[in-house]
Amino acid sequence: TSLASKVRLFDTAEVYGQGQSEQILGQFLKGTQQPVFVATKFMPFPWRLSRSALRKALESSLRRLGLPAVDLYQVHMPLPPVNIETWMGAMAEAYQAGLVSAVGVSNFDAEQTQTAYTRLLREGIHLASNQVEYSLINRRVEKNGLLKRCGEMGVKLIAYSPLAMGALTGKYSAENPPPGSRGLRFNRRWMERLQPLLRLLARMGSDHGGKTAAQVALNWVVCKGALPIPGAKTMRQAEQNAGSVGWRLSETEVVELDEVSDRFLAE
Repeated sequence: TSLASKVRLFDTAEVYGQGQSEQILGQFLKGTQQPVFVATKFMPFPWRLSRSALRKALESSLRRLGLPAVDLYQVHMPLPPVNIETWMGAMAEAYQAGLVSAVGVSNFDAEQTQTAYTRLLREGIHLASNQVEYSLINRRVEKNGLLKRCGEMGVKLIAYSPLAMGALTGKYSAENPPPGSRGLRFNRRWMERLQPLLRLLARMGSDHGGKTAAQVALNWVVCKGALPIPGAKTMRQAEQNAGSVGWRLSETEVVELDEVSDRFLAE
């Protein structure tokens, strides 16, 4: 359904399901002739102490995916004790060996992103992306300057959890909180405070020909210059995610969403 909707990017990681996510994606890749852009990640666990660990992890990911190379390979997070320069050196070697087409990072702050960018540039490689949490109710990357810095460097900011684990879809309310652990985080009071933003998302969706609150929330991320990667558990969700592009909120609408979001975050 995603491919039929022209969604081509699939993001995974070696630690998702302890490799199971890559295996499942690899099985699906065998069943299609359509072009698919695959992104996966290397986790710099503290016991991985040499740059050769990255190459070994990458080769294992490629075996699970059934691919000769991956389109985007990302350092999952900046963990000690090995420094960023060392991992970027290993990334450069993988890139030069033709095992990765682009190099990215994830959960890096502005300074760490600059360090990775500068190290790769020494090898003539451009840092492609930084994958971080970003949504209407988590705008840290805007407030701390990371989004702006990425734009200045030409590094694409990839936004994970752009729908805030479903909170921005409109399907939950104070009377109908999310199930499980999310219900503890998104409690009744929290959901009540979120209602003005959800009503605005619904109104804007109606103004744009019946778009859903989720589609408006995703389009807002796009308007900010970031690339949202929402999850989908059903065919319907995959179709709705694809419907978040091909149109655009106005600058006035983006500002209005910013203002209501700011009020929610300030409470």
